[in-house]
Amino acid sequence: MDIKITKTTTPKEKPDSSVLGFGKYFTDHMFMMDYSRDKGWYNARIVPFENISLHPASTVLHYGSEIFEGLKAYRRKDGEVQLFRPIENIRRMNTSADRLCLPQIPEEDALTALTTFVATEKDWTPAAEGTSLYLRPFMYGNDETLGVHAVHNATFVIIASPVGSYYKEGINPVKIMIEDQDVRAVRGGTGYAKCGGNYAASNRAGERAEKQGYSQVLWLDGVERKYIEEVGAMNVMFKIDGKIVTPMLSGSILPGITRKSCIEVLKGKGFTVEERLLSIDELEEALKSGKLEEAWGCGTAAVVSPIGELCYKGEKFTINGGKIGEVTQSLYDTLTGIQWGKIADTFGWTMPIK
Repeated sequence: MDIKITKTTTPKEKPDSSVLGFGKYFTDHMFMMDYSRDKGWYNARIVPFENISLHPASTVLHYGSEIFEGLKAYRRKDGEVQLFRPIENIRRMNTSADRLCLPQIPEEDALTALTTFVATEKDWTPAAEGTSLYLRPFMYGNDETLGVHAVHNATFVIIASPVGSYYKEGINPVKIMIEDQDVRAVRGGTGYAKCGGNYAASNRAGERAEKQGYSQVLWLDGVERKYIEEVGAMNVMFKIDGKIVTPMLSGSILPGITRKSCIEVLKGKGFTVEERLLSIDELEEALKSGKLEEAWGCGTAAVVSPIGELCYKGEKFTINGGKIGEVTQSLYDTLTGIQWGKIADTFGWTMPIK
């Protein structure tokens, strides 16, 4: 794939690592590529970061024809930059595209776009402890018609943002509220796809939780409202009576890449990992009996985030004394160690940027 690169003539001043937060600053450039049913993918380019112009009738504005991904580039101790399992993000994006009737991107082309873009913005990858360059590939339909149909024209974009911790608490335990009113997704819907509508629909519950001092909500299934699914921005795992339990991928849960990595690391360390239905009743019983030893969320943005408190229907439960657990800490250390090049990548997950 031929990518035309146009460099900015007015480079931005890079922010200090101490003020990064998450998704507040953006790099000098962005990748763009267009699609039409007649031409396929064409006009791949890296251009200065700028606003995107859309026709008022664009499909994305009226029918939510949009998908996205999230992954990171990491500055290793030796100064080089690497990606973590990028092919998994590309494959998941194509799965999302299929569900939203958006065009597929050939894996090789998507990987070339991603690595070329990161190489262009390599200097934006921060080196401070706990920082990284967050990458946001996304695709939207831009048919200039109000008819409802599969997308005929689309645009694929990648932008980047140097980031610190996703949660202000960092690796300290967060407080999560179990949602019992709204639902996130149902089987057969778009729960397994990474599309904007899933997140927009979750904001109301998230606002309610935030007003009560909680970082996120933990969703129950949308049919029986009794089975644990996922946290707003993360998959979720529990250590119950020595075993690791995580909700199985039933079609309404996002197949997280960090989730997948956690399972592989845990199995490698000898833990029994059960991917199955986990009811709120079982979880509540484990909380009350003390069998719930640890709980954590896992996702690209936060990597691994310990859960120190769960609240269900007004009743609050403290987990592991409100402290990070041994397994949670080990997972965090292992994954971030591989991502930042501090420990050997025995899984073959990392991809250096040349």
